[in-house]
Amino acid sequence: MGALVWLIVAILLAALELLAGDFTLLLLGGAALAAAGVGVFDVPVWMEIAAFALSSIGLLVFVRPVLRRRTRSAGVLDTSPQALIGTSATVLEDVDGHSGQIRLGGDIWSARSLDPTHRFTPGDRVNIIKIDGAIAVVWKEI
Repeated sequence: MGALVWLIVAILLAALELLAGDFTLLLLGGAALAAAGVGVFDVPVWMEIAAFALSSIGLLVFVRPVLRRRTRSAGVLDTSPQALIGTSATVLEDVDGHSGQIRLGGDIWSARSLDPTHRFTPGDRVNIIKIDGAIAVVWKEI
């Protein structure tokens, strides 16, 4: 009879997990299922409770962190121009403090030097320091 009660508790906890969504109730349902498995062997109630407690602690401490890491959503892909900061590019036309062109990935961008007195020649590698509107501000590749 104890196994049937634990089975019902396991099903209820698993169903309530749909509302919570943080794996706690689901893992407690798994522990109740383990207690139901122990209860099938017609053991004393204290052994069923001990099985539930040990299973709960084990699942919550060891399994829950792994499940949360695996299901945590990845960050949103940043496709804004600010995501280009720190990337490297190749100079196509002379870049000085006022104008120039670079190849950034497969795109051609207008660029200017961070230091207005410094000039980059075609073929030089530069890093994007900031994006100023539609112009990439660049400096020597580090």
